[in-house]
Amino acid sequence: MHVSRRTALTLLAAVAAAPVLAAPRAAALPTAPAGAAAATAAGLDDPAKKEIAMQLVSSAENSSLDWKAQYPYIEDIRDGRGYTAGIIGFCSGTGDMLDLVELYTARVPGNVLARYLPALRRVDGTDSHEGLDPGFPGDWRRAARDREFQRAQNDERDRVYFDPAVRQGKADGLGVLGQFAYYDAVVMHGDGTDRTSFRSIRKRALRRAQPPAQGGDEVTYLDAFLDARVWAMKQEEAHSDTSRVDTAQRVFLREGNLNLDTPLDWKVYGDSYHIG
Repeated sequence: MHVSRRTALTLLAAVAAAPVLAAPRAAALPTAPAGAAAATAAGLDDPAKKEIAMQLVSSAENSSLDWKAQYPYIEDIRDGRGYTAGIIGFCSGTGDMLDLVELYTARVPGNVLARYLPALRRVDGTDSHEGLDPGFPGDWRRAARDREFQRAQNDERDRVYFDPAVRQGKADGLGVLGQFAYYDAVVMHGDGTDRTSFRSIRKRALRRAQPPAQGGDEVTYLDAFLDARVWAMKQEEAHSDTSRVDTAQRVFLREGNLNLDTPLDWKVYGDSYHIG
């Protein structure tokens, strides 16, 4: 049975670095080997690593490794963001669904979703379905059979979430795991101005540790970042299950797998996953 774990997103802005206090952890972690980040063979934007990233996120968002099966996904999960849909949880209430449909319409004028653009503009910032019901979910699923709509979903995911997160990860001197930790945080929290956004999570981590680009140890910094991420997740009931960090990303970190090399074994919400 399909179980959605979708969360709302906001557009990724430039990342600031002002410090915010975070609580220390008692548990000690192994130190990353010297030059571990520099020795990373590929970034998260390497095609093979990117595929792993998509599967990891899908395990948490859709309880499935088959992320490409999520193009037609759409539902209202009653989180105050209206409809949530597609491979990355585009939301009618947060603007990214509107941007996606505008892109698709620019490429394919007269598509089945184009007529909903006025309604998507009206409901932006709300949980309203006004002007979308009853036909929008069915038309979304129809559009998802169009490869141009699938391509538009991929492109918006990359433009708004994946590419900026990877760029920031590389700027901070992080390897593949660290870049993924950034990406997964942006997927869930977006990067608005609130205290649980990706930007604020990173600020909180920087108070505790320096990233490799600033001369810090990669494992120590990532541990601080994941601590800050868990804190942010617990601020909202819809995100309070932190297993996508505790029994996934933290597992890879403790194994010293900074390059996300396969095989990978992890759990999310109690379900086990494997990439060989």
